[in-house]
Amino acid sequence: MDFIEIFKAVILGVIEGITEWLPISSTGHMILADEFIKLDVTPEFKAMFFVVVQLGAIMAVVVLFWNKLFPISFKDKVTIKKETIDLWLKVIVAALPAAVIGLAFDDMLDALFYNYQTVALMLIIYGVLFIVVENRNKNRCAKIETLEALTYKTALLIGVFQVLALIPGTSRSGATIIGAILLGTSRYVAAEFTFFLAIPVMFGASLLKLLKFGLVFTGAELTILFVGMAVAFVVSILAIKFLMGYIKKHDFKAFGYYRIVLGIIVIAYFLLK
Repeated sequence: MDFIEIFKAVILGVIEGITEWLPISSTGHMILADEFIKLDVTPEFKAMFFVVVQLGAIMAVVVLFWNKLFPISFKDKVTIKKETIDLWLKVIVAALPAAVIGLAFDDMLDALFYNYQTVALMLIIYGVLFIVVENRNKNRCAKIETLEALTYKTALLIGVFQVLALIPGTSRSGATIIGAILLGTSRYVAAEFTFFLAIPVMFGASLLKLLKFGLVFTGAELTILFVGMAVAFVVSILAIKFLMGYIKKHDFKAFGYYRIVLGIIVIAYFLLK
């Protein structure tokens, strides 16, 4: 096994772990990274790797928020936590729109939109939207400040916003956070619900890519995949903790400016290439 390929998997895992949770588009960063970090693998494996590496990031959410996500309490006696069941039902409702559209149009969306022009455009558009939305909400109070106050209708509407993230460069967390804030949630609730919503969506997307790939791996491919996932897990824990601390004191405008700059860099790089 070439240690250079393992090192590349580590770098890609770091990029995934940071960009999956910050609303800056993991796809945009992966496209740029792929220009400089060429994994020596088949195109089919690479396409699968860029999706399935997200499973490491997802496990970070499960570990960090285990008490909120696990529906059984063993304190004093075994009980079912109704608030957790309610939360999972809201997550499932929110996941339905993207699941339906994604399953129906996955290949078509990849063929139409998986290119640097679309990614750069979405980076810039949603960067501007973050700035506009935060300016609009500057002197407004959030109507929904806890997950318990989030209604099923609002959860479904957040799920509709998530459909927008099927276009590469949008950022799944970016689309759902913007949608949730526009619907009246606090930044903290928007971010937290976005993390939970990622669990079924990204597990589903990873399963779909694995089935399409065929579940047959060489030893080198398995090593690259597991290294990438493990690094994404560790880095995701740090990224999630950073974001949840950051938004207690700051808004999302800094991410908006970052997206605009990155979009311009992507366009400039590929035009001058």
